[in-house]
Amino acid sequence: MPAQITLKWKKDTTFETELNGHPITIDTSVENGGNDEGPRPKALMLVALAGCTGMDVAPLFRKMRVRFDSLSIHVAAETSDGIPMVYTSFLVTYHVTANPDDQARIVKAVRLSQEKYCGVTLMMKKIAPVSWQIFLNNTLLNLNDQNK
Repeated sequence: MPAQITLKWKKDTTFETELNGHPITIDTSVENGGNDEGPRPKALMLVALAGCTGMDVAPLFRKMRVRFDSLSIHVAAETSDGIPMVYTSFLVTYHVTANPDDQARIVKAVRLSQEKYCGVTLMMKKIAPVSWQIFLNNTLLNLNDQNK
């Protein structure tokens, strides 16, 4: 079954849709002629990227018996200078608070998400480079030292 949504115009640059029974409103800033009634559409791509990989990694941690207290995912994207402004690269940063003994399993889970499971990452790689890094207990891991 193909994926589909219907986006309905409300006023000015405000639109609404419903995804899986949840309403979503998108808009632009007042400075750009909008009403600031919702997030910007392009930024939702970053939410999708973080959400997709997060929904891989958290269950993989549980399956691999990684003892973690917190997981947050930050996505930064560079944009082009011209119009239309498009994303030119993505950096996904995982912040994990966990037992340091689980480092190899944490890296394996993230790598599986980035290279095999996360459909959003795989789609984004067709747009621009996607790189990633992991901070374990506030320390940046050297991924070159990890087994693949």
